Amino acid sequence: MALSNNLTAILNLIAFLCSVPIIASGIWLAAQPDNECIHLIRWPVVLLGLLVLVVSLTGFVGAYWYKETLLAFYLCCMAILIALLLILLVFAFVVTRPDGSYDVPGRGYREFRIQGFSPWLRNHIVNSKNWGAIRACLAETDVCSRLTSRYLSADQFFAGHISPLQVSSI
Repeated sequence: MALSNNLTAILNLIAFLCSVPIIASGIWLAAQPDNECIHLIRWPVVLLGLLVLVVSLTGFVGAYWYKETLLAFYLCCMAILIALLLILLVFAFVVTRPDGSYDVPGRGYREFRIQGFSPWLRNHIVNSKNWGAIRACLAETDVCSRLTSRYLSADQFFAGHISPLQVSSI
């Protein structure tokens, strides 16, 4: 077996082994009680893990036993998978790039306005169906209780450097 096939087989074996925890994480998320915060990523994580598993297994078998048709199928699937992940990455950057924040004089944190966010994200949040799920998710967190235990006075709070999630819960 050629060196490139050995290297391809080893890399695909590693990818195959890495797909197992991805699938396990997705199954664990799916087995959790109905939580509004994670319901969107339950099955996409399992699907991503299964896609990585199938593609890496195809690449491993094709490289190890030098099956040219499997290697060609593997290369096409890997190119599609990489393109889809790049599209998702670009979409995430475009949607989250404008953060809607602006400086507030005398404060250690920045204020946020919905008008400063990208139109897609703004419409997604303002949608009444989505806002109910977002509100339920925020209500389940302990952001507010941690703020009151961390900052004992108003001066400490206004001087503190807090996250956008903490600012939005004020």
